[in-house]
Amino acid sequence: MHEPELSLSRVPCPVIIDTDPGIDDTLALLLALRSPELDVRGIAVSYGNTVVEHAHRNCVEILRRSGRRLPLAMSARRPLKRALAVALETHGESGLGEATLPPAGVILDFMKPLDRLLAGQDEPVTLVTLGPVTGLALALRRDPQMVRAKVARHLAMIGNLRAAGNTTKYAEFNAWCDPEALAEVLRAELPTELVGLDVTRKLVLRGAEIDRLGRADDETARWLHAGLRFYLAFHRDHEALDGCVINDVLPIAELIAPGTLTFEPLRLTVDLEDGEPRGRTRIDPAGARARVATAVQPEVAHRLLVDRVLPAAALAGASR
Repeated sequence: MHEPELSLSRVPCPVIIDTDPGIDDTLALLLALRSPELDVRGIAVSYGNTVVEHAHRNCVEILRRSGRRLPLAMSARRPLKRALAVALETHGESGLGEATLPPAGVILDFMKPLDRLLAGQDEPVTLVTLGPVTGLALALRRDPQMVRAKVARHLAMIGNLRAAGNTTKYAEFNAWCDPEALAEVLRAELPTELVGLDVTRKLVLRGAEIDRLGRADDETARWLHAGLRFYLAFHRDHEALDGCVINDVLPIAELIAPGTLTFEPLRLTVDLEDGEPRGRTRIDPAGARARVATAVQPEVAHRLLVDRVLPAAALAGASR
């Protein structure tokens, strides 16, 4: 099999990640934390795939397994206007499927918000949002000038144009959770780039790869397998796919290996109506300016994931 050529970033990119871990978020965080091309300055936790208390606990466990200590912040507990909804069917009650985790007992009331984490940076950063963008919308409400000064680039795993939705016929989950927040972020016209289902559906971790993780000697590989087998069962039942779509890995892969994604400048709007249209992102000549990922080299992201996150021994081949 031909191995893709990787053109890696030469200067470490300062990054803050806003995330709702989440099984695919876990892979994305591990990739970011294990990549010298990225200087991860802090992580903000949000509701989305699970409630924020579980997201915080999951993030702490991911950092522990990575041997890292980083500033943590609170992004958002709930949508701006909508009722809170989380992805129990997709990610399980804990957010990490069947992976073993400590109790989520930390009180989060005194954690600093995302805007304070941004304000504390001594230089502009790339903000990567892997869940609903509620926290960024709140930061823009509180101090739009600071956000513009500190966010040099905003990469968001959110939305879809031509691909089918994964929550309704039309809508991607993160956009569906809080369409009002996405509308506010788009109207702000930050240097926002959307990485949506049009490209993320092309990055798949196959069932055989996941099964081999469960037979690995490495304990973290088996821990990942416990989460991924839940995710795999969901994809088999709901999409007849023998594998998992690893949505959140792609924005991280693009930062490590620029050119993994191809972006197109477009004008977008998000539908705020209830029902099937809720959270639909679509091209609108009168909409806000953003760049949208329209093509991907999934083999580049897959290779980064295998080389840096999934132990080589676990994915050495079918002969194991």
